[in-house]
Order: sequence, then structure tokens, then C-alpha cells
Amino acid sequence: MRIVTDFPRRVMEEETWIPLPDGIRLGVRIWRPVDAERHPVPAILEYLPYRKRDLTAERDVQVHPYWAGHGYAGVRVDIRGTGDSDGVLTDEYTPQELDDGLAVLEWLAAQPWCTGDVGMVGISWGGFNGLQIAALQPPQLKAVITLCFTDDRYADDIHHMGGCLLADNLSWASTMFDGNACPPDPELVGERWREMWMQRLAGSGLWLAQWLEHQRRDDYWKHGSVCEDYARIQCPVYAVSGWADGYCNAVFRLLEGIDVPRKGLVGPWAHKYPHLGEPGPAIGFLQESLRWWDQWLKGKETGIMDEPMLRLWMQDSAPPSARYDERPGRWVAEPDWPSPNIRPWALRLTQGHDLLPEEGAAGRIPRRPWISARRSRWGSMPASGAPTMRRRTCPMISATRMAGR
Repeated sequence: MRIVTDFPRRVMEEETWIPLPDGIRLGVRIWRPVDAERHPVPAILEYLPYRKRDLTAERDVQVHPYWAGHGYAGVRVDIRGTGDSDGVLTDEYTPQELDDGLAVLEWLAAQPWCTGDVGMVGISWGGFNGLQIAALQPPQLKAVITLCFTDDRYADDIHHMGGCLLADNLSWASTMFDGNACPPDPELVGERWREMWMQRLAGSGLWLAQWLEHQRRDDYWKHGSVCEDYARIQCPVYAVSGWADGYCNAVFRLLEGIDVPRKGLVGPWAHKYPHLGEPGPAIGFLQESLRWWDQWLKGKETGIMDEPMLRLWMQDSAPPSARYDERPGRWVAEPDWPSPNIRPWALRLTQGHDLLPEEGAAGRIPRRPWISARRSRWGSMPASGAPTMRRRTCPMISATRMAGR
């Protein structure tokens, strides 16, 4: 156990286990105020397959201790079959993963240091499953922050785009095949580490084979696509992405589709948390998220819901480059979305490679950042929020995405 003293409340850190109904244990790393058992706090859950002991460790210690130091329990759980958790992970967003997530929420709410109220936060995979679990309406879940996510697994994910199979489908399958082959940490799981490792190697399988069997929008992709029934999401949602991220279109769809207290934020960033945002400028997102949590997990009036529903970084033009440190521009805001200030335009692609208004549409085409929302560079970052291991100097552009992921 380690004590952190750099925040308004002293923070303790511990590694422990969450037991599931079928006997599986999930590894969990928790940061919480040292006096939380006398003065319980809400919990903020991040639920990922990305190995809390190494792969996301550096990022985790920037985020969760901050929330804990301001009166929360920051909770980082390894999904079944990943990191230090028991079991085998066989695919993305399985019913088992979501059922386990519900059990984790129940466990957190029952802890003596927890008020019973829980928020979920996550980028990419964690952004996906936060919304998916919210759609199951667990009573413990009071609010969500979802970053770099999609609401539609078939039309707008790493596998397909507009009905086209993406090359990223292959690279992402390789990434997860590699990650699933990693053993747990013997320091935590003890002598069982080798047995657990062999189970993973034998049982996880080649996910690509299953993905290739589902080339159309069937029940496989509808599962976990919250766009199938937005009304199932009943808790407040803060949706975040960046113009250089492959998932920014989902922010606008989600704000339009759900009917709960909601906020949207789109900056210049790629697949990153906004306080780590590249290209810049980054923002103080930890402070912004704290206002959200205080509003919905503690019932404090922070004023965050009195502000515009949607904030955007309006990008100015910039010379072509393989990489930008910062994108010039300015912040703009819309009070609601869909906005009464925005007029949609229908464009057609001509044989001369021009985008022109459809016949009958008159006037000049307005320069709006959401017209070309998919200006991303997935080659400079990994998919689904996993930390960057090696930065390439050039973007890897998928032709099927029109300079997308």
C-alpha cells in the first residue's frame, strides 16, 4: 500500500481482487482517500483489457489518484482473461464482459468506503463498454464519460466503414492476439501465473476469424451498438473525441440520439485523453471531468450543465504535414445539438474528384469541421486507447476511410 499526499485528501493505493459469481477473480487497482471508510466516497471505474500493471500504468497514475485526491475512489479493473485477472478473453464486448461489469459495479457499491454511487470512464474500449453497460441500466451507475468511442460497431469501428472491410481489421486482430498472449504478473497471482498463461494461449483464439465471418450488419455487430436503442441509456453522458481521432462522428450522433443530460467535446486531438492531447492544444480535462463527477456523483451544482452542450475546436487551415504538434484554431460552442445554427449540405463526389452540392442545392459550401470529420492518423497511435509503444513518422491511411483510421 502506498500513500499519496499531494491532493486535498490523502490517497492510499492498493491492489486487490473482485470475486465474480462463477468464482473468477478480477484484478483491480484502487486509489481512494485514506479516510474513505469513515467518510465514504463515490467510485469511478475504468474497465479495460490493457494490463493495469504495465501497459496503462503510467497513464493510470496520472488520472485515478487525481480523482481520489478530490474525494473519489479511482478504480482500474483488468477485464476477465487480461492482465492479472482469471479466465480467458475470447472477443470484444462479449455478454460475459458486460455481465462481469455489472458484478463489478455491485461489488464497488457494497464496499464500506463507497457511497454506492459509481461513474464509468474510458477511452476507446473503455468508452465502448461504459455506454454498453449504461444501456443495461444498473442502479449503481450514475454517470458516464466516454472518450474516442462509437455507438455503432458495424458502421463506424475498426472493422468496417460504410460496408467496406478495413485493413485495420487485420492489424487490430494482430494487436489483440499479441496482447492476449501475455502472462499475468507472478508478483500478484503467485505460482498460478503459468497455468493462467497456458489457459490464455489455448483459449483466446484468433479473433479475426470470427470478425471475417460477419461481413454484414447482423446481430453480432448489433450487440454492443447502443445506437440500436438510444433510449436504454438513462444516465448522464459526457461524450469526447478529437478531429484527428477515427471516432469523432459518434459524438454528434450520440448527442442527437440520447435524451438524458449530456455534453459533447471535440478538440484537435487524436486517440488520446484531452489532457494528453496530440495534436495540441491539450486542455485541463482532469479538472473538467471533476466538475462532471461532482455534479452527478455528489450532487454538487458545478455549473457545468449551464454551459453549452457542445464545444468544438474550430481548426484553421494548416500546411500538409505527416504530424502536427498543434493545430491552429479557436474554441466555438453550440447551445444544443442538433444546432439551430447549423445548416446541413448534401455533396456529391464527381469524376473530377470534386465535392459539389447536389443538384438543386445552391450557394457556397460552408467550411465546417464536421464535414470532414475523419482526418485521423491511426498510424501514429494504437487502436482502442492502448498506450503508444512505437511512434511512426508517417500516417497509415486507410483508403476505405478517406484518410480515416
